[in-house]
Amino acid sequence: MSISTHTPADANSPALSRKPLLPTISRDQWILGLVIGAVALYLIISLLLPLLAMLARSVQDSNGAFVGLSYFADYLGNPALSHSIGNTLKAGVIVTTIVVSLSFLFAYGLTRTQMPFKPLFKVMGMLPILAPSLLPAISMIYLFGNQGVAVDLLFGQSIYGLPGIVMGLAFWTFPHALLILTTALSTSDARLYEAARSMGTSPFRTFTTITLPAAKFGLISTVTVVFTLVVTDFGVPKVIGGQYNVLATDIYKQVAGQQNFAMGAVISVLLLIPALLAFVIDHRVQKKQKELFGARSVNFQPERNPVKDGIFFLLCSLVSLAIAVVVGMAIYGSLVTFWPWNMELSWNNYQFEKFSANGWEPYFNSLEMAFYTAIVGTLIIFITAYNVEKSKLPAILKHFIHIMAMLPMAVPGMVLGLGYIFFFNQAGNPLGILYGTMAILVINTVAHYFTVGHLTALTALKKLPAEIEQVAASLKIPQYKAFLKVSLPVCTPALLDIAIYLFVNALTTTSAVVFLYSTDTMLASVSVMNMEDAGQTGPAAAMAVLILATAACVKIAHMTLGKLLLNRTQKWKRS
Repeated sequence: MSISTHTPADANSPALSRKPLLPTISRDQWILGLVIGAVALYLIISLLLPLLAMLARSVQDSNGAFVGLSYFADYLGNPALSHSIGNTLKAGVIVTTIVVSLSFLFAYGLTRTQMPFKPLFKVMGMLPILAPSLLPAISMIYLFGNQGVAVDLLFGQSIYGLPGIVMGLAFWTFPHALLILTTALSTSDARLYEAARSMGTSPFRTFTTITLPAAKFGLISTVTVVFTLVVTDFGVPKVIGGQYNVLATDIYKQVAGQQNFAMGAVISVLLLIPALLAFVIDHRVQKKQKELFGARSVNFQPERNPVKDGIFFLLCSLVSLAIAVVVGMAIYGSLVTFWPWNMELSWNNYQFEKFSANGWEPYFNSLEMAFYTAIVGTLIIFITAYNVEKSKLPAILKHFIHIMAMLPMAVPGMVLGLGYIFFFNQAGNPLGILYGTMAILVINTVAHYFTVGHLTALTALKKLPAEIEQVAASLKIPQYKAFLKVSLPVCTPALLDIAIYLFVNALTTTSAVVFLYSTDTMLASVSVMNMEDAGQTGPAAAMAVLILATAACVKIAHMTLGKLLLNRTQKWKRS
């Protein structure tokens, strides 16, 4: 009898041992790949390629031939043009110094005193954020212009130029500074103050050794944010700058006035430099700030001090009064029939069809654009943040997407808008059909304000338990279902915050869209600029007030709805 050495066919069969040529891809992986591809494509098209097109145009002539840095040399060698660099930096330093000082004192009063009417002061301090930057400039004309009600207070000086730019931008940037400093001053450790009190440390020494060091990162961030907003703003210098040229208005004059796109690109690159430097500084500060407080820190609660409370109440009252005067003057000016010859109050300036062939169309265009920006932008931003924070993407891909999401904070609106002209108008670009449509305005606005929404979404997602995705995976629940049924509903308050932020900024933006609209898609903020440019200050004020009123109504609705959503979607935190 022989022993068979035959191996069963199913053990070493070539058909069974052969490995598949391609790895099996699950539905989750397919969906993740498609979503990431779409997000990356959007960021590349809406941000990276326009910036590259703008940079390329700065070293090319009108025929596309490479000319190196010759245009930069021409600009810097022309005193009339290069003088704008000094003007821009000078305005930035002055406004930043004033705004950071006032906003710090205002924030200190809100967080470190027991003064009365804190909620009212907080509302007044944040009110300018709802207005287009053109509104304070128009208000300054009514107050201190040649026919202004308070022109004598300038003692013969003109509001047109640096004084008007400083006043207008101080009003417009104040809430941005206040928001950062209020947060910075709200997070001090009470144990440090208790220790200082027990050691008999004087209030002034306590302020210089505890309060200021604790708030230093917030102060640095405030300086960079305000400075960037000032040097890149276009609306205020355009309306009230007079002969005081700055980089932002130079770009507009070169592109819209002289059709000199190459020189416009050169100035855009120069404007991009301080914005990028400020962004890098702020980014480094934010990284260090994470190490400032420990888990055992105790929140500081101010004690009642009649003298200190009275001083800060007076200070906050004066600042709030100044804000109220600026807003109130714009409202009053919009209701005056024909300033200064017919001071009778009427709705004449709100009959826009009398002053522009577009009539009310720009206002409704702005509402439409803001609505689409809020819906589409919130969806794209949240999906991007979710994949950066929660997905199992390769680290290098996550890092790339996060950098792209942070980049818009360093790119001025006018620079991005000019980049869109160069990229979308390139010969042979199939996306050129978008130019002059509502779609390109939405794409541009979402890209311009992407970073703040991205950070808001990341903050909300970091608060979610990491076990959600792990449990879903162990139960073989697709990640997209966990996203739709858990992460998305729980983060609804953050989604609403992002949507309202995008909506309000879409209503008020000017610089990012000033090169991209057509006669059919003119926006309310652009209409304000055009009417004021044509000498129709009353209708321009009316449209600006309309934007402010709309943004305020939306914000009130947001606060009301936000409380309801917070109670319904955040119960898990209290359980």
